[in-house]
This record gives sequence, structure tokens and C-alpha cells, in this order.
Amino acid sequence: MYKGYIGTYTKGDSQGIYTFTLHTDTQTLSQVELAAELGNPTYLAISGDNKRLYSVIKKGIFGGVAAYRIDAYGKLVPLGDQVSKGAAPCYVAIDSHNRHVLSANYHKGTVDLYPVGAARGVEPVSDTVWHEGSGPDKSRQEGPHLHFADFTPDEHYLVTIDLGTDRLTTYSVQSERLIRERTADFQPGTGPRHIAFHPLAPFAYVLSELSNEVVALTYDANSGRFAPFQTISTLPKNFVGKSQGAAIKITSDGRHVYASNRGDNSIAVFRTERMSGRLSLVEHVSTAGDWPRDFALDPSEKFLIAANQNSGNLVLYKRDPETGRLIRTASEIKVPDPVCIKFLHV
Repeated sequence: MYKGYIGTYTKGDSQGIYTFTLHTDTQTLSQVELAAELGNPTYLAISGDNKRLYSVIKKGIFGGVAAYRIDAYGKLVPLGDQVSKGAAPCYVAIDSHNRHVLSANYHKGTVDLYPVGAARGVEPVSDTVWHEGSGPDKSRQEGPHLHFADFTPDEHYLVTIDLGTDRLTTYSVQSERLIRERTADFQPGTGPRHIAFHPLAPFAYVLSELSNEVVALTYDANSGRFAPFQTISTLPKNFVGKSQGAAIKITSDGRHVYASNRGDNSIAVFRTERMSGRLSLVEHVSTAGDWPRDFALDPSEKFLIAANQNSGNLVLYKRDPETGRLIRTASEIKVPDPVCIKFLHV
């Protein structure tokens, strides 16, 4: 049995962050409850010791990051927040040592660094970097739009993904400041969104929102340098219409990569080649709903849960660890406007 948290948009019926339970023995989802009432908690991060949860937050004309203590029953106890005037971020992350919180702001084109606080959970921003540039898609790339900011697996660096400028940037943290180290550019109009690192080999996989592709890259942990070596579509060959890439995840053994397609409303399943890191398509699976903004592997990685934002449902799949294939179970739950799923660590 595993407890999870759901971040949402609160533009409709949602009131904030919800909890749910995955019962692995019965292959069911249950116990959806409101855990914290706040505005647009669209992305969440849980500290490695399961004591803190951090969320994106919108408070009127202000946006920022909110911190919660996770009690013994999984309830969320407010600690504090840090907000500034303008749009809320779209991504939040915390390092494994509970020292720094990051946020990426799509609308402002910024990455923010916050020291972790003992009392309020998060201290005021210690550094903000404003990105510059644009891309060829005038409706989506008129300026920088950061969609991701998180730490590399060894946490020597942090990485930002900028949909608006088709660029990945590597930073280091020195004396509570962000120091730009490297950049890697994607093909113009790609619209990169999120990245997943191979856990056992020097590879990483970036999902693009605009071109609906996964770009495989080599990653040099010593220098922070990335270099692309493969691009593969996330969409079925016969797909007609508009779709947008959303979330990408990789298994802990590095054998399978999953990516969600909003529009095609599917999960693309890929197999990784052990030595080269190249991807090959295994299958596409319907998410049984509309607009799969996110999905999550449970801690055992025997299950996958798809979160369909527009249809407001979470759908449970059983996962074959050998082939990576997904089989839909009979279980799903209703949650208004789900955007993000996070499980407590085990």
C-alpha cells in the first residue's frame, strides 16, 4: 500500500492538493481526500525523508512556493511560503539533502533558488536567473518559457529546460548563487519540456512538447555537458491532429522510458538499448481519459497511474517489468483537474 499526492489546477472544482492510496494487493486506487487547500498547486516535490512537501502556489496576483510538514498520517501541515508578484511557477524540486528548493517559472522565464528553512520550510529567494531568447513558434516561443528545473542525479549540477528557447542549461550552486556552466540547444521549434536521467548509464532523455519527440542525450557528469544522439517520435505513425508531449519517466533499472501525449491521449512505451542508450518503441497505450498531463510509476514500479487533466480521472495500469508493457486495470478515481502525481518515498 502506497500513499500518493495529487497537484491540481484550482480553476474548476479542485480546492488544492489531494491524497490517495494505491492498494497493490487488490490493484485499486482509493481514499481521495483534500490534503491542503491552496491555489493552483500544479507541481509537487517531496523531500527524501518524507517529512516535507513543497508545492507551487498562486495567491492572488502573487506566485511562488509553499512548504508543508507531512505528519505521521500523511496529512499536510502548513509551514510557510515565499511568493512574489506575477505568475506562479510551473515546477518545483528539492535536493536530497533538504538544503535547496528550485522553481521554474514558465511565464516569467526564470529559475529561482530558495534555501530550505527549519521553521517556515523555505526561505526567501537567494538567486533568480532570467533567461533570454525566443524560438520560431511565435505562439509558444515568443520568449523564454522555463518548464523544468531540477538537480542532476549526483546533484553536482542543476538543469533547466526552456521550451521557449529550445535550450537546456546546466548550473552549479555556489554560495547560494546559480552559476551558469553549460548549454545544449535543440532543433528550432522542438519546445523541450522535461528530462529524465538514466539511473545506471551516462544518458538522459528530454521530452518535447511542441514536436512530440524524445531526444536522447549523452551526459558527462564531470563537466555537466549534454550532447543529443537520437530523436524519436512519441506519437503513433497514423496519428492525425494536434498533440503535445507532457511527462517523461524512466524506470529504476533504466530499461524502459514512458512519455505521455496530450491530444493522442496515450502513453508511449520505449525500451532502452543497454550499451548505446538508444530508444525503440514498444507500444502506445490509451490513457482512458483526456489530456494526460502527468503520470507516475509507483514505488514498486509494478504499476503506472495516468492523470488525465481534462476528464478529471486517474487510471491504474499494471506494468510488466520485463517488456515494459502496460495493462489497464479496472480501477480509476475521480480528481478534478489533476496535473501532478507524487508518491512518498520508500
